[in-house]
Amino acid sequence: ERKRENKRFLPGVKLPPGLKVTASMTTALHRAEVVVLAVPSKFLRNILVIMKKTGVPSKAVIVSVIKGLDIITLKRMSETIKGTLQTGNRIAVLSGPSHAEEVGKKVPTAVVIASGAIKTSEILQKVFSSEYFRVYASSDVTGVEIGGAVKNVIALAKGVLDGLELGDNTVAALMTRGLAEIKRLALKLGARQETLNGLSGTGDLIVTCMSRHSRNRAVGERLGKGEKLEKILSSMNMVAEGVTTTKACYRLAKRIKVEMPIVNEMYEILFKGKDPKNAVAKLMGRKLKREAGI
Repeated sequence: ERKRENKRFLPGVKLPPGLKVTASMTTALHRAEVVVLAVPSKFLRNILVIMKKTGVPSKAVIVSVIKGLDIITLKRMSETIKGTLQTGNRIAVLSGPSHAEEVGKKVPTAVVIASGAIKTSEILQKVFSSEYFRVYASSDVTGVEIGGAVKNVIALAKGVLDGLELGDNTVAALMTRGLAEIKRLALKLGARQETLNGLSGTGDLIVTCMSRHSRNRAVGERLGKGEKLEKILSSMNMVAEGVTTTKACYRLAKRIKVEMPIVNEMYEILFKGKDPKNAVAKLMGRKLKREAGI
């Protein structure tokens, strides 16, 4: 509040004059019309418990920008919000290729916002849109959330390829088949394929796999170079959502019987200590099959 800048997480970006910083949940929620939840997925449930005790205005719309899955229940963030708060508040999710480092500097960005009621999405579309932040409206909450969460797992895998110093051919194959896995899971959960072809699927996958800002890609690269996960995570100030999401996604895929070989191999690398070179060999040696998109 004093320096009008978050030097730890977003250095070089001055907070707008109209933005008030507070550590009080009561102050933050008082008369709120839109409540944006932007915390790491593993902290969401605790934040929601505090919000419930404080009281959320009944007319407030809750917007999640969290790209992850609940590690315990394996539910999407909007499901966790609804189940924990147990209120009648409208819920929406905002996702897409939007690194904060660039949005904060007003770099042109396009994202998608989804709510079960398209009218709610269209209202919020106008709230969040600006000359440098373009928002598309959707009613496919499942597709937007699964695309935003699982792309982090594929970005970890892309980083592993970077660490192994493999080529563009390998990266193209990974991203294409990674998108197929994201679609396979999302469609099984009731999403629409066109959503995964859009900003929260293809778009977010591209930016997270290829960007220098991507924490998930960076973690994967260090894994590919032989560093241990514990050492990598202990050296970071910020959260790489893909690590938690890999475990949740692996479990969810097993539960609902969806084939996700890239997710399986990332799980083995992260939590079983598998050599990344062996993981690549396992993927390349899988039974030959026809290409069928998903």
